[in-house]
Amino acid sequence: MLKRAISLGALPRDTRDTLFLLLVIAWVMMPQVGNLPWWCSLLAGGVLAWRAIIAVTGKPLPGRWWIAGILVVALGATWRTHNTLLGRDAGVTLIVVLLALKTLELRARRDAFVIFFLGFFAMLTNFFFSQTLPVAAAMLLGLLGLLTALVNAHLPVGRPPLAEAAKTAAWMALLGAPIMAVMFLLFPRFAPLWGIPADAMSGRSGLSANMQVGNVASLALDESVAFRVKFEGEPPAQSDLYFRGPVLSNFDGREWRPLQARPGSRFPIVYFGASGLEGLGTPVRYQVTLEPHNRPWLLVLDAAVKPPAAPGMEAIMSTELQWFSTRPVTDLLRYQAESYVDFRHGPRNSAALPQEYTQLPPGFNPQTQNLADEIKAEFPGNPAAQVRAAMNRLRTGGYSYTLEPGVYGQHTADEFWFTRKEGFCEHIASAFVVLLRGMDIPARLVTGYQGGQRNSVDGFWIVRQSDAHAWTEVWLAGQGWVRVDPTSAVMPGRTGSFQRLVAPQSVFTTAMNSVNPSLAANLRAAWEALNNSWNQWILNYTQSKQLDLLKNLGFKSPSWEDLSYVLIAIIVALALVGAAWSWWDRRVHDPWLRLLSRARKRLNAAGLELGSAAPPRQIATLVTARFGEDGRRLADWFLRLEAQRYARRPEADLRALRREFQQLPWPA
Repeated sequence: MLKRAISLGALPRDTRDTLFLLLVIAWVMMPQVGNLPWWCSLLAGGVLAWRAIIAVTGKPLPGRWWIAGILVVALGATWRTHNTLLGRDAGVTLIVVLLALKTLELRARRDAFVIFFLGFFAMLTNFFFSQTLPVAAAMLLGLLGLLTALVNAHLPVGRPPLAEAAKTAAWMALLGAPIMAVMFLLFPRFAPLWGIPADAMSGRSGLSANMQVGNVASLALDESVAFRVKFEGEPPAQSDLYFRGPVLSNFDGREWRPLQARPGSRFPIVYFGASGLEGLGTPVRYQVTLEPHNRPWLLVLDAAVKPPAAPGMEAIMSTELQWFSTRPVTDLLRYQAESYVDFRHGPRNSAALPQEYTQLPPGFNPQTQNLADEIKAEFPGNPAAQVRAAMNRLRTGGYSYTLEPGVYGQHTADEFWFTRKEGFCEHIASAFVVLLRGMDIPARLVTGYQGGQRNSVDGFWIVRQSDAHAWTEVWLAGQGWVRVDPTSAVMPGRTGSFQRLVAPQSVFTTAMNSVNPSLAANLRAAWEALNNSWNQWILNYTQSKQLDLLKNLGFKSPSWEDLSYVLIAIIVALALVGAAWSWWDRRVHDPWLRLLSRARKRLNAAGLELGSAAPPRQIATLVTARFGEDGRRLADWFLRLEAQRYARRPEADLRALRREFQQLPWPA
């Protein structure tokens, strides 16, 4: 190992610099592996490895025909993968390919500069897919790496250490940080140019536009954050934290879908309008920070009477109490909301209900229909008692809550009630609604999130994809729609004390929990609080916040033009201050210039008129002409002062000249 380290340390400068640049490029590309086609990642990695072998062995670079051939193949593969050469995904693929191929043309400094700037652009493309804190930290390291390589390319011949270039690059980044902060605060922000890929939640916990019952044999708990909630004052009880999502009412025997949209509507609902919603008691006010999910759904606590409020967002509620934005949520969204935990909703007369709420597909679940007939005969004309009887069967019939129920057959409700007697919340809620509709009780299936966990560090409630839940709503005469959660009958801790089936833990997490569970929990809470701060103050810094900043600065009705004017004024002012500081520092603080100024003053006092810009060599000539042999030592000192400006060890030579200054025979 020591021998290998010594041989690497003895590599020529060009080889060392090339390997360092390839390492930085690989670091910039690494976060994109999950977003790129598999062939692109293999191609880029192979080209970088090929270029590293060429650098170490000293073999010649491939000819242009080789590079052109690889480029043509990459263009064809990009077209085959994305069906276009334009757009975000195809564009990023081509940028990565071009950056990798350009390293095969790295012959001169000019080629290196092209690679540097392509690397900066490739680094930027990482934020098209993810703007999380880890990605930002990784790209900050990538930025410092590219700046180090750029500084190193400008250093003189020889073998300057990379540490010296890294120090200069870090200092440059630190000096540029104030400008970066000003640009972040004041550069006008417009609507996003890129969205996020379509979601793919099949087989994972989370929400979907429809729900297929029994097609997923096992459910993987997704621990990623769905949204965060900050309550004003005391939050509701954990068992009351039902965040409403899509409402599913159409059932074809296997799949639940929303009610059909009205003609011309983009939303999966019958119509918008008065919902008969009445809030009871004191409303709960809170703030939601919703992660992007590429859907128009706005998650709110049941039930919100007023529209969720966010700058530039228009919210609309369906007759089923689901709130929508007028466009998909493709970026982090923060909005204020107000909800009632206790509420009344729905018509008092069943004639006003759509017929879909009691419909069942013919030929499905005959055993469940027989069970419905038995309960209905036992409690004739009493729908409330029939609902209670169905819940009591869940409590006492040996049913269980599991994430691995296996694949269900055609009659999903029959299998749940009579054969398997196990499933996760979608099986339980679906079978329950089928049973109630078999008794001619209007019922529908509601999906969303239930519960959450309070972060002790920042006080935000974190709701994860693993908190996704399905429950039912039953229409009862004189009461309207009433929430009934059948899962709570099978597993009361799911919504009460909030016991939860947990996902398998990693080896590191298991080890941490076995050594110190409280430490592991505190570390996770601190990390999530840090991520939340990043979301709140960085990712969610919108144009409205910029305008609020201008209002605090005294603008009455600020606009994005005012942002531009303020930004330009600050940049110009900083540029003038920087120029003045540079001139002042060079004239006043430069020790060489200070010593030359003191020498000029001595000669001016002796009657030798010198200009303020006279260089040392000119002063030496004037001293020789004026004082002859008496001024030879003084003239020689000025010549050595000029040579010191370009010395290898300027500090040491300048100290010697400063000491000699006191001993020179200055003329009176």
